[in-house]
Amino acid sequence: MSGLETRSVSRDSLFLLANVRIEQGSDTHRARVRNLSDGGMMGEGTMPVKRGNRVTVELRNIGTIGGTVAWVQDQRFGIAFDEEVDSQLARKPAFETSNDDNHMNAPSYAHRAPPQPEPNSLRKV
Repeated sequence: MSGLETRSVSRDSLFLLANVRIEQGSDTHRARVRNLSDGGMMGEGTMPVKRGNRVTVELRNIGTIGGTVAWVQDQRFGIAFDEEVDSQLARKPAFETSNDDNHMNAPSYAHRAPPQPEPNSLRKV
């Protein structure tokens, strides 16, 4: 390998887990993300990927992104994303709000119990 860097996009070395699903497969596989850039990632895992496979990758704070397996070597593989992502978001802790937000996040009441019924609206059985 030469000392000349030919990449046009910088990448971050990190250790994080991602869910990867091979297109037309129903199984979701856990993969370790070793490198992540805005245009792709290097993953590691025992999943049965081959060069050219279409995949969807779920990354923390980024969401689900489509891509293509660009290379495979032993248990490592490279995925080229269909669209660029903000790879720095994956480094932030989950649910962290950015300093750009000038508003408070409203609490979620999605799992709150319904209010008590009015006694007059109940009927005896």
